[in-house]
Amino acid sequence: MAKKTTAEKLATIQEGYTLEGATIELGAAIVDGEVHKEAQVRLPLAMMNRHGLVAGATGTGKTVTLHMIAEQLSTAGVPVFLADIKGDLSGLATPATGSEKLTARTSALGQDWQARNFPVEFLSLGGDGNGIPVRATITSFGPILLSRIMDLNDTQESSLQLIFHFADQKNLELIDLKDLRAVIQFLTSDEGKAELAELGGLSKATAGVILRELIALEAQGMEKFFGEPEFDTAELLRTAPDGRGVVSCLELPTLQTKPLLFSTFLMWLLADLFEDLPEAGDLDKPKLVFFLDEAHLLFNDASKAFLEAITTTVRLIRSKGVGIFFVTQTPKDVPADVLGQLANRVQHALRAFTPEDAKALKATVSTFPVSDYDLEETLTSAGIGEAVITVMNEKGAPTPVALTRLRAPESVMGPSEDELIKSTIAASSLLAKYGTAVDNLSAYEKLNGKTAAPTGDAAPGQPPVPSSGSPASPGGTSQADIDAEARRIEEEILGRPSSRPASSTPDSFPAPPAPVPVPQQAPQAPQDNVFGDIAGALGGALGGGLKSMVRSMGTQLGRDLMRGVFGTSSRRRR
Repeated sequence: MAKKTTAEKLATIQEGYTLEGATIELGAAIVDGEVHKEAQVRLPLAMMNRHGLVAGATGTGKTVTLHMIAEQLSTAGVPVFLADIKGDLSGLATPATGSEKLTARTSALGQDWQARNFPVEFLSLGGDGNGIPVRATITSFGPILLSRIMDLNDTQESSLQLIFHFADQKNLELIDLKDLRAVIQFLTSDEGKAELAELGGLSKATAGVILRELIALEAQGMEKFFGEPEFDTAELLRTAPDGRGVVSCLELPTLQTKPLLFSTFLMWLLADLFEDLPEAGDLDKPKLVFFLDEAHLLFNDASKAFLEAITTTVRLIRSKGVGIFFVTQTPKDVPADVLGQLANRVQHALRAFTPEDAKALKATVSTFPVSDYDLEETLTSAGIGEAVITVMNEKGAPTPVALTRLRAPESVMGPSEDELIKSTIAASSLLAKYGTAVDNLSAYEKLNGKTAAPTGDAAPGQPPVPSSGSPASPGGTSQADIDAEARRIEEEILGRPSSRPASSTPDSFPAPPAPVPVPQQAPQAPQDNVFGDIAGALGGALGGGLKSMVRSMGTQLGRDLMRGVFGTSSRRRR
């Protein structure tokens, strides 16, 4: 095959990156060692929810690349989520300062550069660092993600799912670590041995192992990340009054000591978004773009269930208008099933100092389309701020591979001043909503006969409480008859065999040491109204006792159905 001239190579790139809709401008192509500003490399805004990968060795400019992309997304009115590993991304809130060197670089790229700042919301995990505290309840986090943090094996993970199922069935709200610990202690006590036996696959020894791991989490100070008020992930979808997308910047000062917590918490945010957002189809621009830095932490030593859940989330969340960009060192850090779904690639330089590095280089080259570049040479010789790029065009086809000198950010490439960060947090509308932790009535209080701790105003809505359960209904119908009818109705509603035990034992747990005042029932959630209608329709035929039972069962069925791909179940959806 004849070797192409420089003009032919440029024509290929220019044609491949001539796009009709709104775009993210990435930079100018480098062909035969020269930067050509007439050959602009860009990414269609409508294709940002086809996901992407930003990869490269340490120090090659990955963080600056996502910084630059985040600025343009915000300008286009697209909210952005960033995990600030090194503290550099807070500079988005501060305009950059121009210089002769910067002007020379941007002029060579054809970039019309001007200093700007962007609307930034600073977040922190449970208040660990500067930012609005981001918390999740234990029940929202779910058994699969929690197993990931506790490093449980497959058997122990399955057992933890049984514990969550038991808590759901008994209306024991799992808000924080002490709630889950109280449920496990109850199941392993003499008082709870009958309940433990009914769970079947859960042994007392395995429950004890989970309890020890839970106590270890508390000893590491992780209890601050679980509790209320739970962060509503819809907050990540906001725009500023001027129409620009809000950049949510999650500070992670203790990442090195809690890497699993960081990576797993980010997957909780994604899973919660996945459950809440409606199907959106193809959009002109995404609803949110999510950058997962240090992505290898997600996959290191991950269980099969966890990997399957990530793959499912990445595959399906695209249709809900959310784009995910994984940021890591090499593509081999990302499982093949996930990597195959990342249509947009920004590959910074790789180093080949060891045989393992050489293998990683060859594997990376093999993932790119055929191009006019010698990619093995190009990827080892690319400079800082340069990357090999191929993205999905508006027709769903890959663009030509282009070595690109990337555009410069217009805000500070580094941290903002502490005073600016603190004043931004103090002025945030989210501070009053999430700033103070609360401790509402939940499993710990119910099982120990205590009242909720006075830690601040309660979150909106009262938590549900377990029904007292009695051997017979008010109308004289036996509990066995009610259970049988409940199983039949559940099978009709769900179209599968009932999960309810075929037992005449009342569906309740032993009374706590001291009675707990029963709070007023919370207003019905929308999903409960559906089952309320079913209860009303069946009430006349089945009697008053069964009507009450059906309504209660409907609430539980709704809760079971809302369990997500990670076993998550936000209290906002219950």
